[in-house]
Amino acid sequence: MVTNTSGKKKTAIARATVREGSGKVRINSRPVELIEPEPAQLKMLEPFRLAENRRENVDIDVQVEGGGVIGQADATRTAIARGLVEHTTDAELRDAYMEFDRSLLVNDVRQSESKKWGGPGARARYQKSYR
Repeated sequence: MVTNTSGKKKTAIARATVREGSGKVRINSRPVELIEPEPAQLKMLEPFRLAENRRENVDIDVQVEGGGVIGQADATRTAIARGLVEHTTDAELRDAYMEFDRSLLVNDVRQSESKKWGGPGARARYQKSYR
């Protein structure tokens, strides 16, 4: 059985494929153990901390694009967690993820606000001089 899921964070989009296997997790065709920096790697592997023995019998392939390193890591962890829940159809696992961190199963829909005229950013304005 093959399960396809996705996750989003800012402009990063991750698409995960979960299938029966031997515990391989690949991010953009690279083993997750080779992902740098290490905090991003730890964030990607977070779903397996709550589902201790679930990694041994599934292979997960994730394609992630857009955004920065941590945004991609967040999108990847959402895609992996959703894939595990959908593949195992385990309500207890779903509840454990929701209790631990809701963003494991629910996309973070926040986006950065666009820049406006009259200033260097979305809210900041150029300084005025009176003298």
